[in-house]
Amino acid sequence: MKKFGLPVLILVMGILYIFVIPNNPEALKTLFKLIPMWLILIYAYKRMPAKTSRPHWIIWCGLFFCMLGDGLLRWFVIGLTAFLIGHIFYTVGFSRYRQLSKQALFILIPLGLYGSLIGYYVIGALLQEQNYPLLVPVLIYLVVILLMCWTAFLSRNKWTIIGSILFVISDSLLSWNMFVSDILYSDILIMTTYYSAQFLIAHSLRFFEATP
Repeated sequence: MKKFGLPVLILVMGILYIFVIPNNPEALKTLFKLIPMWLILIYAYKRMPAKTSRPHWIIWCGLFFCMLGDGLLRWFVIGLTAFLIGHIFYTVGFSRYRQLSKQALFILIPLGLYGSLIGYYVIGALLQEQNYPLLVPVLIYLVVILLMCWTAFLSRNKWTIIGSILFVISDSLLSWNMFVSDILYSDILIMTTYYSAQFLIAHSLRFFEATP
């Protein structure tokens, strides 16, 4: 039971944040938003194999910068930048375990189509609102998160793959809800997929072998 203690605590704190903590005061809401990520960072550290290498810590840094993005997202561009750095760390870490194959190259097709569809509506909404300063940051972020997802597939680590897909879904819901149209129960859907994504990426560290 001891090994399940931290995952259960992460689950409880995530549920507490999503369903119980009120939106005001904002400082309290932000604090409880960060607690599950702090616990996930600890869990990721504990999940590392006895023999670690640079990619393990690069992926851990990805988790850390995404945690920063959580706290800074009220300043959208700053929070987006922190998440962008986190995804770059993920991409570099996952790519150290890449195994190219025809199947991996084929994954680029659905990822590209999905990214084009989301980008079409989000960029279109930004243009319609004349929100030109966000065009480049949002477009860069979209490309980077899809690249992160692809490198997760290249790693052939099932936990990383599922986690990266959930991350793409979470950010797609967030961007759609912010820029295109309101989504029913958006907060629940966004945070549920987000915490699940981060937990699974943390969980995956045990299954990455040390590299030279």
